[in-house]
Amino acid sequence: MGRHVPAVTRALDILELFLEGDGTLSSPDIVRKLQLPRTTVHELVTTLTARSYLVPVPEQPGRYRLGVRNYQLGSRYAEKLDLAAEGQRVAREVAETCDETVHVAILEDVDVIYIAKVDSIHAVRMVSATGRRLPAHCTSVGKMLLASLADDELEARLEECEELVALTPNSITDSDALREELAEIRMAGTAVEHREANPDVSCVAAPVRDASGAVVAALSISVPMVRWSEERERALSELAVKGAGDLSVSLGYRGNW
Repeated sequence: MGRHVPAVTRALDILELFLEGDGTLSSPDIVRKLQLPRTTVHELVTTLTARSYLVPVPEQPGRYRLGVRNYQLGSRYAEKLDLAAEGQRVAREVAETCDETVHVAILEDVDVIYIAKVDSIHAVRMVSATGRRLPAHCTSVGKMLLASLADDELEARLEECEELVALTPNSITDSDALREELAEIRMAGTAVEHREANPDVSCVAAPVRDASGAVVAALSISVPMVRWSEERERALSELAVKGAGDLSVSLGYRGNW
């Protein structure tokens, strides 16, 4: 493995400073924050400005902001992003940590579609497949995605749904009960499903956000009831949040979890 180049590291440290605050900094600000020599900062800022990674702020002499070159690189990166591929990569990492089945799903109307999946290594495990479609209200990923909708959009989708079908005796079939649970999910930030899609499986899920902060998918961990407990639920909820956060970061999200 090659060594890090100090000058490049410092230049990147400078650029990353602009992700904080109001997005503008002066050379003295950079010197203070990074504890670098003034001459070094001056040379790096001059170079970054010459290459359009930084630009002077016209109305604030001596201050800089990020330049168009960063946008061009970010746009190029975004063009190559594939939610399914990134979801599969993160799902694999999560599955390797917990040895359970991990899914990533998106919302379409009032259904969820699984776009990524990694199986548990256990003999007893959830049987599913990518591309499968299920009623959102019966799954943890679906309830997480429904809970992320604006109230008017949620109501519009529920109105179009003729009935809340039951996949198991535990499935929610009353729209008011569903609304109450979705409100609890919004507050908790995670969703749980106890044998509502499969009588032998429970799941936990967390939201996945894109660069704009919008929820675009959800990541879930599914566990057969023989390995389920309240302690396991808490641990897997934390892991689902971490996995969904990692996937969100890969999609450009930089908010707080």
